[in-house]
Amino acid sequence: DFWRKPAPTEILFVFLTTMIPIFALNQVNRSFQVQSALEQISLQIWPQERVGVIGSSGAGKSTLLRLLNGSLVPSRGEVLILGQNLAVLRPRQRRSVQRRIGTIYQHHHLVGSLAVVHNVNGGRLGEWSLVKAAGSLLWPQGVDRVRSALEQVGLTEKLYQRTDRLSGGEQQRVALARVLVQDPVAIVADEPVSSLDPARSEDLMQLLCGLATTHGKTLVMSLHDVGLAQTHCTRLVGLRQGRVHFDLPTEQVTAALIEDLYRY
Repeated sequence: DFWRKPAPTEILFVFLTTMIPIFALNQVNRSFQVQSALEQISLQIWPQERVGVIGSSGAGKSTLLRLLNGSLVPSRGEVLILGQNLAVLRPRQRRSVQRRIGTIYQHHHLVGSLAVVHNVNGGRLGEWSLVKAAGSLLWPQGVDRVRSALEQVGLTEKLYQRTDRLSGGEQQRVALARVLVQDPVAIVADEPVSSLDPARSEDLMQLLCGLATTHGKTLVMSLHDVGLAQTHCTRLVGLRQGRVHFDLPTEQVTAALIEDLYRY
């Protein structure tokens, strides 16, 4: 089985994280120079939720997700990740928290000239020494774990294939396998299907949500396709001009709310 038996300390960690939000934002603002990207954002995301973040281009979706994975800190307000405020942590402590959050990027962030096994192992670099990481480029480490992750995303036979020879959909599956070997508490996905056609988008969404549900992962996704968000997410956060326009269970989001969210 790909998922290893957790150590007692990990069981305690999981128990404690069910008692607190995975993410908590309190009156968060984020600006870039003089331009405000997010204003007065307050929300909580709980373990095993599937949250879709929707809104028009420039609404602040990617900025919100970068706050959730710790790659940005707020200009004002407070972002707590697993109960920790990364803005006040030491670098080593901050990286430890960030390793618990897996990120799937819109443009994959893969190294095309490397084999698939090396890109998937990128999900483990945070736990490896520099020597082990460098050595793995010559003699790949953890191959069984990588193979198991690729099996879950339907790419077992691509283990040693050069990554830039894969299709866009296959590369996104490699990015998902990279998150699987990281084994995070939560997955943040920034427009994970924006480069795919409708059929492949639906396939990847089913795979991503299915794996998150099966293995108890919290999932937060920004999506440009409202239909996919409504089909696959249990909660929708609508952003409009950097503010939360609505935050509701999916079944309570009406057509009128969607129309108002995207009005000019």
